[in-house]
Parts: sequence; structure tokens; C-alpha cells
Amino acid sequence: MTDQQDWGNPSKRKGRLTAVLVLATLISAFGSSFQYGYNVAVVNSPSLFMKAFYNSTYMERYGVPMEEEVLTLLWSLSVSMYPLGGLLGSLMVAPLVNKLGRKGTLLFNNIFSIVPAVMMGVSETIRSYEIIIVARVLVGICAGLSSNVVPMYLGEISPKNLRGALGIVPQLFITIGILSAQVLGIRNILGNSTGWPLMLGLTGIPAVVELLLLPLFPESPRYLLIQRGDDTTARKALQRLRGWEEVDEELSEMRLENQSERAEGQLSVVRLLSQASLRWQLTSIIVMNMGQQLSGVNAIYYYADSIYASAGVQENHIQFVTVGTGAVNVVMTIAAVFIVEAAGRRLLLLIGFGICCAACVLLTIALKFQESLSWMPYLSIACIIIYVIGHAIGPSPIPYVVTTEIFRQSSRPAAFMVAGSVHWLCNFTVGLVFPFLERGLGPYSFIIFSGICLATFIYIWMVVQETKNKTFLEISQMFAKKNKVEIKQAYGDEPLKGSEVGPEDVLSDTAF
Repeated sequence: MTDQQDWGNPSKRKGRLTAVLVLATLISAFGSSFQYGYNVAVVNSPSLFMKAFYNSTYMERYGVPMEEEVLTLLWSLSVSMYPLGGLLGSLMVAPLVNKLGRKGTLLFNNIFSIVPAVMMGVSETIRSYEIIIVARVLVGICAGLSSNVVPMYLGEISPKNLRGALGIVPQLFITIGILSAQVLGIRNILGNSTGWPLMLGLTGIPAVVELLLLPLFPESPRYLLIQRGDDTTARKALQRLRGWEEVDEELSEMRLENQSERAEGQLSVVRLLSQASLRWQLTSIIVMNMGQQLSGVNAIYYYADSIYASAGVQENHIQFVTVGTGAVNVVMTIAAVFIVEAAGRRLLLLIGFGICCAACVLLTIALKFQESLSWMPYLSIACIIIYVIGHAIGPSPIPYVVTTEIFRQSSRPAAFMVAGSVHWLCNFTVGLVFPFLERGLGPYSFIIFSGICLATFIYIWMVVQETKNKTFLEISQMFAKKNKVEIKQAYGDEPLKGSEVGPEDVLSDTAF
């Protein structure tokens, strides 16, 4: 069949990048995901000046300088409240996306960006370091919600042949956010004694852009049809997103999914944990999110400056090396966007975790012998860059894509809630524990991260299956075999045309 014939046949037609789909993707990713990355790195460069502000404010209030232990505690809270807020945001995902929808939740979430942006921006003027700590919790909630809701929204509005590529766009904007904070944090720009409040407050700008522009774009058609039962609005939304009128095929697939889930209703987290038909999916997202965060990526980002210093980089050059690393991260994530549909999710995860495992082993060796061999500091920096490359092509972006794909509409919000909670809890744990690991184990601390990468690699190799270019129901069928559950055929409904899925595939918890 020719391409022209395929174009006229809805069952053979492939989804394409329409203006509506591209703009909805870019606006939601910039307005939400960008802030996650920006706020991960924003306190790194100006930390010395922020600590000086904490100390001078305390001195003004009490007439004595702040004790070192108190300053360390307050700074630790300023850093660690962000992932703690992320955990709180993740716990809010399921109720909000079910009540407000995917797009509605993203719009509501801007409250948790604009308010703390103002709070951090005026913190120096009103002489309050407490307001920064509170604001970091709020902006963490924003990140916790956006890190889960943006991939869910994009996964549901994307055609199946573009779902992987568009699913990586949020991670791309996270890396752009990190890089932006690193560039603005250069001493000559905003990473100085007068510029840091503005640098912290800039996080509100993407939220304002999203608040103004995202209402112009459609809500998830799957949410409208399956959860709201609004067939007309879902059809109009899908027609805008696809750029053609003939969307019956895709709507039929959604209706079929709705039929198979009607008995279940929306799954709570408790019900999700007890579903035999979702056992391997749930285990897989927990393992992938634990592997993503416990693989050492945040140890490298949170403590990048000290790692470069220990690798022998001069203090005034560290900020430029850090920016270079951030640029590598962005470039490799862009590469992942273009190769994920060809290479598949599973292969990128395996390659990524394999590279991270090897890089951590080499980094351990390099840090151990850097004082005895003059060229070892350069090997340390190379290991960090190689690690960033490995993480950017697989472990960073792919778990979000896979979480969207391996759960159906009724279980997806609860699944993202579990995945997000694991993600942020592990993020918080690494930020809290790594300084003690580094002090106690020295260079050997990265061996632990290497072991975690290896364990995640083995699990993915043995358990995780490829999901590219499959419908959500086809992926459910695939996992039904692994979970040893039946696919029941209900009576009297129309089969899905042009699909391998049967007339009314209903997943049951009955074992074979």
C-alpha cells in the first residue's frame, strides 16, 4: 500500500506532530517540568551568599553570629525541604488528576510556583530566611505534581507512534531547567551577593506563561471520554490534536479500554497494591524509580562542586565545568527524544544503567588514586560526564514513559502516585545520606551506586518488556500473561477494528 493510500485509511494512518500537539507539549513542559530542574540546581551556586544572608539576618536579630551547627541545619533544611515537598506533591497526584483532569491539575499547580517565587524573591528585603525554607517546600510540591502529571498528560494526548518521544520532552525541559540555573548561577550573572534573590524568584515566570497559554489547548481526550464520559468534547479534543476529522478508530480503542475497566472504577493506591493483574507493572515502576534516584545522579548534581574540587579543578573554574556537564545532559536528552521510538524503551534503559554502573566503578578508582597519579583528576571528570550521558539516555527519562504506558486509565493516577512517592523519597534519602557516605567511605561510596545500577540492569533485563508502538490495551494483554491472569471476553460489544485486541478484553485477577 502506498503512503497516500495509508493516509486515507484511518486504520493505517500514523499520528503526526500537529501544531496543537507540539505547542501543548512545549507549554506544559516549560511551564511545569522546567521548574523541577531549575529548582534542583538553583541553590547550588549562590549557596555561600545565601548562608551569609542567613548569618547576617541572625546577627541583626540576636546580636551574635549564628553557630556553625545551626547554620548547617538551616542550610540542610533549605536543600532537603525541596524533595520533601516533592513527596507531598506526589501524594496529591491521584485525587487532583481525577477531580481536575490532567490539564486542570497543571493549571492549579501554578499556585505552588508563583507564590513561593514571590516569597523567595522578597526574602532578602524582608530579612527572613524562614520564608525561603517554607517556599522550598511549596516549590517542591509544584515539582512533585509536575514530574508526574506532565508525563501523564503528554502520554495520553500523544499518538502511540510518538508517545515515547513526546514522553521524554518533560525530562528534556528538566535538564534545560538545570542548565539554566547553572548558567544564571555564574558569579558574573546572578550567582552573587545581590543577584541570588532574583535568581530564586525567576521560577515563577514559566508558571505565569503556562497559566496564560495552556487553557487554549485541549484536555486529555482519554480523561474526557473514560473518566468524564464526555464523548463530544473528547472527539473535538482528539480532532484538534491529530489534525484530522477521522478519529473513530482511536475513540473506539478508548471505549474498549473503558469497557474493560468499567467494573474496576478508579483504583486507589490500596486497591492498586492488591491487584494481581498489576503485580509486575507495579514492581517494575518501583524498581525503575528507585534505580533512577539511588543510582547516584542526585549525589552528582547536589554535590557537583565538591566532586570537581576533589577531582582537582580550580575553584574559579568549577562553575564553568558544572555548566558544561549540564549542557551534555541537555544534548543527550535531545538525542533520546529522537532515538527512543527506533531503539525502544527497554534497550535505552539497559544501555543507560550499564553505562552508569561502569562509570561509578571507574570514578571510584579515579578518586582513590587521584593524588598519586597526575592525570587521574581528568579521568574523574570524564567519568562524571560519561555517567551523565548514560543517565540522560535511559534512567532519567524512560521510567516516566513506561509508567504512562504500562497502566490503563483507571490505575494510571494511583500508579503515578506510587512512582512519584518512591522517586521523591529516594531523592530525599540520597540528599540526606550521601554526605555521610562520602565522609565514611570516601571514594568507595560510588561503589554502592554502581551496585544499585547493576541490580536495576538485571531486573530490567529479566522482567521489563518492550512497549513501543503498542496501544495501552495491547500492553495490558502483554502483562496479563506475565501476571498469569485471564483475559475474559465480555458479550455483545463491537470489536476494535484494525487492532489485535479482542472484542472486549477484560483483565481478571483469576489465575490460569
